[in-house]
Amino acid sequence: MTMTMIQWIIKNYVELIGAVTGLIYLYYSVKQNIWLWPVGIVTSTFYIIVFFDSQLYADMSLNIYYLLISIYGWYHWLIRRDNAHHDSIKISTLSLKDWIAYLVSVSFLSIIFAWILIHIPQKIGFKPSSVPYWDAFLTAGSIIATWMLARKVLEQWLWWIVIDAISVGIFFYKGLYFTVVLFVINTIVAIIGYLKWKKDLQLQ
Repeated sequence: MTMTMIQWIIKNYVELIGAVTGLIYLYYSVKQNIWLWPVGIVTSTFYIIVFFDSQLYADMSLNIYYLLISIYGWYHWLIRRDNAHHDSIKISTLSLKDWIAYLVSVSFLSIIFAWILIHIPQKIGFKPSSVPYWDAFLTAGSIIATWMLARKVLEQWLWWIVIDAISVGIFFYKGLYFTVVLFVINTIVAIIGYLKWKKDLQLQ
């Protein structure tokens, strides 16, 4: 490893740690292991810093939400454990009515977030968001998908496949290369997670 590479890693160590803990979070998500939530708290904390430095304010705010929903998810999964300390929350699926509600929610949130990202940052002394519309859509979709994960909804993996694949392009554009690798893996794991959860659902 060259000195230049070492210096680059040192400079980007916050992103590196966030990416590594993000991979651990993914592993626990697929396994339906409750440790995904405390690991998610650590990952979100580091990515709040990363996205603030990159002027991706919606993603930064999203990770604040991730941090809070990780606390909720941790609590929700803990209280639903049975006496043998096994997770007793069952995987569920969306009805057509649920799909419509979630799609409307994502659309509504995307419009609100885009308006905020275009008009607010400069008024409070921040640099403007560099990709406000994509940032807004990814944030809205991620909020809905994370809520679905906390409730163990199978289709959250389908949301993540779309969100993670688009995120790869955004983070490459922003030069967040550790995060690009993380989200390529995220996309693949989302596909694996969907297939595994679907199989587990059939065994319930």
